[in-house]
Amino acid sequence: MESKNTDIDFKYTYSAKEQDEIKRIRQKYMVQEEDGMTRLRKLDAKVNSKATMMSLVLGIIGALVMGTGMSLIMTDLSEIFGMTVMEGMLIGVVVGLIGMTLVALAYPIYKKVLKSQREKIAPEIFRLSEELLK
Repeated sequence: MESKNTDIDFKYTYSAKEQDEIKRIRQKYMVQEEDGMTRLRKLDAKVNSKATMMSLVLGIIGALVMGTGMSLIMTDLSEIFGMTVMEGMLIGVVVGLIGMTLVALAYPIYKKVLKSQREKIAPEIFRLSEELLK
């Protein structure tokens, strides 16, 4: 007895949730044209992110330096480095003050970088916004 092969098609439909996920994933890989509003948003975000990054880096470095100074004062780390307790305390105070100064400068640096970046990118922002407002 011979058996016949028949082609049977199976169709599967995804749920609405799965279809939305498929569309979101597919959208990531499609070539997208950048419109003016998207470009305007990206330029504005770039200005803010650069200022934030600069101030965060300065603040983190300042906090680490301040912590080093505190360690010299409050632990016997100075003895490990071959200093007397008084030398360690004096150096710790100086290092801690330097760290505090760096932390305190983080916000003014943020404001300065933000202002300079805004001045630098203002012509492009104005050009794009004029285009969009027409």
